[in-house]
Amino acid sequence: MRLLIVEDEKRLALSLARGLTAEGFAVDVVHDGVDGLHRAGEGGYDLVILDIMLPGMNGYRVCAALRAAGHDVPILMLTAKDGEYDEAEGLDTGADDYLTKPFSYVVLVARVKALLRRRRAAGVSPVRVVGDLKVDTAARRVFLGEDEVTLTAKEFSVLEQLVVRAGQVVSKADILEHVWDFAYEGDPNIVEVYVSTLRRKLGAGLIKTVRGAGYRLEKR
Repeated sequence: MRLLIVEDEKRLALSLARGLTAEGFAVDVVHDGVDGLHRAGEGGYDLVILDIMLPGMNGYRVCAALRAAGHDVPILMLTAKDGEYDEAEGLDTGADDYLTKPFSYVVLVARVKALLRRRRAAGVSPVRVVGDLKVDTAARRVFLGEDEVTLTAKEFSVLEQLVVRAGQVVSKADILEHVWDFAYEGDPNIVEVYVSTLRRKLGAGLIKTVRGAGYRLEKR
């Protein structure tokens, strides 16, 4: 599952991203409403965690714009405000759930998982298919044709970053940030090691190196 956090409190955003990554999610973070709308509008996310009080464009406007453009991604809104009016306004703009700061991290994770379960129950498949490759991001299983391919947790997470953006270039920095840690200071070539392992297990032609830019999962 791939999540987008739109939150201008950078320490909170970083804390949430680290925690949700540890839960097995792939997480992107942006810190203002304009960037949030742009990233969410590109698609590919299974859920958006959206703060209301944002620079550039507030969360109400971001949510309303996404819904007006036809995006049905689940949206969990966060705010330091409270009161029925704020909750009603958030839900009226198309949000699926609402959480008031300060909140329990355990409660946030429970809300995220509940929204994702509801989305799956509504018939939105967590399975990504690229040619002969099938990746079930919910069950964390990978198939090549009829054969299941066994991957380690890190191998799966690297593949997930590529498959949710199949056909697009994914930079090494993006993979490091979302699969390892925001504060990772080890050898960045670790990504190349995992890509090499994936090529060995899935076939050499599936993942292309785009020199100076990153990697692209080929749509075959």
